[in-house]
Amino acid sequence: MGSFLDGKSIAVTGAGRGIGRAVALACAAEGANVVVNDYGVSMAGEDPTSEVADEVVGEIRAAGGTAVAVADSVATMEGGNRIVQAAIDNWGRIDGVVCVAGILRERMLFNMSEEEWDPVIATHLKGTFTVFRAACAAMKDQKSGSLVGFTSGAFAASVAQANYAAAKGGIVSLVRSAAAGMQRYGVNANAIAPVARTRMSENVPMDLDDIGEPEDVAALAVYLLSDEARQITGQIYTQAGRKIAVWNQPVEVRSMYTEEDRWTTVEIAKRLGSEIGQEEMPIIAQLEAYRKAAAAKAGG
Repeated sequence: MGSFLDGKSIAVTGAGRGIGRAVALACAAEGANVVVNDYGVSMAGEDPTSEVADEVVGEIRAAGGTAVAVADSVATMEGGNRIVQAAIDNWGRIDGVVCVAGILRERMLFNMSEEEWDPVIATHLKGTFTVFRAACAAMKDQKSGSLVGFTSGAFAASVAQANYAAAKGGIVSLVRSAAAGMQRYGVNANAIAPVARTRMSENVPMDLDDIGEPEDVAALAVYLLSDEARQITGQIYTQAGRKIAVWNQPVEVRSMYTEEDRWTTVEIAKRLGSEIGQEEMPIIAQLEAYRKAAAAKAGG
C-alpha cells in the first residue's frame, strides 16, 4: 500500500466495473477510505443491481482497506447527497469525489429519440453535478477538497454519440466552473478524458491509438486527489496508455471589427472568410482517413 491519500475519504461513482473500479481500488491502496458507488446497470442504464458495488467493497476490505457501498443512482439529487453523506457519516469528512458513472445509447443524431438522449445526459452530466453539488457544500466548510470529473475526447465531437458528446462537453464546462468558483475555498476541480479498454470503448467505431487499461487511468486520478496536486485546477487531461496530455483552455483565436454602427450580412460575407476564417475540426479529417483506409482494405 502507498500513502498518497492516507486518511482521506474519497467517493467514487461508477466504481463497480472498469475505470471506476480501478480508481476505487487504487484510492484504497493509497490509504483512502472509499465510498464505492455503483447502481449496477447495463451500458444502456438498465437492470440495476447492488452486487457490483458490494464486490468491490469486499476486494478492498480483503486487501486491508476501508470501504462502504452505496448503490444509488447519481441521476438524482438524493442519490448524489447519499453518496457524499456516506463518507461524512462514516469518516467525518469528504476529501474527494471521482465521477466515473456513465451509460451509452448510441444513435445517429437524426434518429435519436428523447429516451436515448435524456438518460445519457442525466447519468453523465447531471450525475456529475449531483455529486459535485453535495461535495462542494461540505468542502466549502472544510476549506479543502478535490473534484475529479470524467469527460472524453468525444466532447470535441462524435459521429453517433451526440448525447454522450454533449454530456461530456458539459462536464468540461462544469469542471472549469467548479474550479473558478471553488478555488477560494481551497477546492480544486479537474477532469480526465480516458482512453482505456472498458465496456464502452469496445463499441467505439474507430481505431483507438495508445489505448491503455483502467489501472493506467487510476494512477492519474489518485494524483489529482492528492495533496501533491493541490495547486492544479481547471485542467482536462487525456490518459491513454503511456501518454498523458493536457487540453488547451478555450480562447478566442482571431477577431475582426466593423467601422459601421453594426455588422451587415453583406459585410460579413465579404470579410469573414479572408479575415478570421474557421478553425478546422480534426475529427473530420480523421474520419475521412478512416473511411479511405476501410475502403482500401475492403477493396484489397
